[in-house]
Amino acid sequence: MKITGIRTFLMHAGQPDPSKWASDGHASHVTQHKLEGTRNWLFLKIETDEGITGIGECSGWPRVIETAIKDIAPLLIGEDPAHIEKLWQKMQIAMMGHGMLGTVGAGAMTGIDMALWDIKGKALGVPVWMLLGGKLRDRIPIYSHANTAERALAVKSRGINTIKCGGVSDPVRKVAMLRETVGDEMDIAIDLHGPPWMTPADACRLVRALEPYELLWVEDPIAPDNLEGYRRIRDAAHIPLASGERTATIFGERQLIEEELVDVIQPDTGRAGGITQMKKIAAMAEAHHIQMAPHSGSLGPVAEYAALHVLASIPNALILERIDDDWEGRRHTIVPHPVQEGGSIAVPDAPGLGCDIDEDFVARFPSEGNVSVPVQESANSYNPGTYGERLYVQTRLSRRSYFNP
Repeated sequence: MKITGIRTFLMHAGQPDPSKWASDGHASHVTQHKLEGTRNWLFLKIETDEGITGIGECSGWPRVIETAIKDIAPLLIGEDPAHIEKLWQKMQIAMMGHGMLGTVGAGAMTGIDMALWDIKGKALGVPVWMLLGGKLRDRIPIYSHANTAERALAVKSRGINTIKCGGVSDPVRKVAMLRETVGDEMDIAIDLHGPPWMTPADACRLVRALEPYELLWVEDPIAPDNLEGYRRIRDAAHIPLASGERTATIFGERQLIEEELVDVIQPDTGRAGGITQMKKIAAMAEAHHIQMAPHSGSLGPVAEYAALHVLASIPNALILERIDDDWEGRRHTIVPHPVQEGGSIAVPDAPGLGCDIDEDFVARFPSEGNVSVPVQESANSYNPGTYGERLYVQTRLSRRSYFNP
């Protein structure tokens, strides 16, 4: 079998409704078939001379990555798609001349790698999880997002047992409100995904203040490049830490894992480097007794399918992020839609990944833009009067009220 071509499908996906998203200040709606917001989904298909096609998804910066895929494609034409590791290494070496590209380069390789696994599964007539060593579980637990009592109760009523809130404006009071709302039987996590990121000193203080609420984890409390700061938080508080969505490959996740700076590693299934890298990251984490909970909040449904196969096959799978009701177009993008019952999703059994995209539906939503300031001024994530500065890291003012419920 030989690769004959790679086609890309870039779409402008609807932004999640603010009430369903663990971040403050996002908004979206559809006007005359034009979607507002800046979320893009990028899918690709690898075609072969035997008529077997593989599907993949790329994240990290979809509009830029589409160009990268077109640049990489000639290197893969004529290659045997069965040799996945060989082709991954070939792509990595080919891109090194541009520097270490992080999630942009890995995002391009991710979709290609994902599609190669899909092709191999289809060629052999088995699901991808079988190629990864078989499955440990038939269903994957999920968590959803909730920033309000109403949303938390709605999620709970659907049988989902874990929620995650977000935003940096008022985290202690938000967690206290959610714990009072849902009781002790549900797990709660919080994502402190600036900007502005907190300083390590502020993060230590905040994480200690969150200890009484017995959170599943505190995610990205400081800028992801400040690894020494994670060590300070580790020493200051007894609460699980999670991170890893903003880096890629075993090389990007290595220090978080090897130095045991986190309890939960969160590689993004669309930009971590592919199923090949996800499996390796999971193995590294297992050796350090670190659990894996892939990031999936902004991804489309193909990457979600890939995450299901990985999580089915690894012993240290914790939970999968899923906002199934974030945009009504999600379920129309993919065929078939994943089977969710209560707080878990069934592991697919069809050959390969077990899914495809509706190309006609995707084509209805061409990309309109892919870069934005993450939050609106009304989110109050920045100190008063500093929103226009767009700071990367900021010390919290009004400290007594900020760190106390």
